[in-house]
Amino acid sequence: MVTDEKSPLLHMLTLHYADLVRHLTRKLGSAASARDVVQDTYLRLQHLPAETPVHSPRAYIFRVANNIAVDHLRSEASRARYFTSALAPDQALDEPPADSVIDYRQRLEILEKAVAELPDRCREVFLMHKFDGLSHMEIAGELGISRSMVEKHIMKALSHCRDRMADLLD
Repeated sequence: MVTDEKSPLLHMLTLHYADLVRHLTRKLGSAASARDVVQDTYLRLQHLPAETPVHSPRAYIFRVANNIAVDHLRSEASRARYFTSALAPDQALDEPPADSVIDYRQRLEILEKAVAELPDRCREVFLMHKFDGLSHMEIAGELGISRSMVEKHIMKALSHCRDRMADLLD
């Protein structure tokens, strides 16, 4: 169903377009790839019903975009495996070694699982702070909880993630 009005999520995406592109450019290392991921995010959000309940629209949009970015990185790594075999043995690449890319992606998957295991409110606070860059006071105001509770949620989330990734950390 196509309507003339944008859904609230699409409206939020257009408001935070520049922030999202900057975030994804840091993650992907390419502004062009970041813009592609934002376009894919727009297309994915376009298929959601306008009345889809989302507690934190900006965090939700960033999460969708991050998931698409991870898929993009996986796709690029897969393509790189096939194309690098055709390169001359002494030809230098501008990319990190494939084993490093795979290692970092595996670490990212473990971290994503750890974040998904958090209680809903704790995960929401953590994502708002780490991915949206909101301060403790901004989160407290938006969620109607105390600053102290925000700090407790963030500390709990960090501790949980550290425990899950203990084997990977030096």
